[in-house]
Amino acid sequence: EQTKTWKQLRNNNNNDNGGWIKVQSNQEEAIDTSQLSEDALNASSTRQNYLKVFTCGALAGTVQAFVICPVEHIKCRLQIQATSGAKQLYKGPIDACVSIIKNHGIFRGLYRGMGVTLWRETPAFGMYFAVYDTIKGRVESLLEEKDDDHPIPSHAHAWAASALAGGISGASTWGIIYPFDVIKSRMQTSPLERHLQKGMWTVGSDIIRNHGVKHMFRGLGVTLVRAFPVNAIIFPVYEFVLMQIGSWRSR
Repeated sequence: EQTKTWKQLRNNNNNDNGGWIKVQSNQEEAIDTSQLSEDALNASSTRQNYLKVFTCGALAGTVQAFVICPVEHIKCRLQIQATSGAKQLYKGPIDACVSIIKNHGIFRGLYRGMGVTLWRETPAFGMYFAVYDTIKGRVESLLEEKDDDHPIPSHAHAWAASALAGGISGASTWGIIYPFDVIKSRMQTSPLERHLQKGMWTVGSDIIRNHGVKHMFRGLGVTLVRAFPVNAIIFPVYEFVLMQIGSWRSR
């Protein structure tokens, strides 16, 4: 009887253990499922935030194009007449603006190159702010994983991340949209007579056919050398001033 009782106790214990293992397994599966769901939600939120930032930046670039196109057009006209040695057509920016509008109109004259300017500014600003926001967040996360024995102030994290993200976003954006800038400059320095004007794609094809694809990236190295430090300064200064204004208003 003692042997029978011992066997019954052992069987009951085994059954209890089996139940516990099953419950534990179900709990682990639930945790894994919950973690996967949380990761999926985080990934979806990140994509939505990236799209939102890109859209806002692209819209800002589109609006800016309507201002920067005529300004850059006049700048290009004044630069080529200063270096050509030929007769000076314009006395200054105001005279150039008035003369171009009078002789060639607003859209075909002053806004010459507007299409390619939109191709440059709209995606460029979308990528610029989206890349900046993404890199800044990741760099801040990496910097926060610091040694407890060597704490770094949180504002130093933000400024370092902002500087690095600004430099990378500025340089990478210019690297992508630079061919459009080359085409725009060619269009805004070509003759303004209507019968001599060419479209964006025609100008681009002519450049590649006559000078090769490399010509579309001529001067890119200098542009990148300028873009990284300039954009690495812009965002930290912007955030520092914003922080100072916020602290003044809270007093």
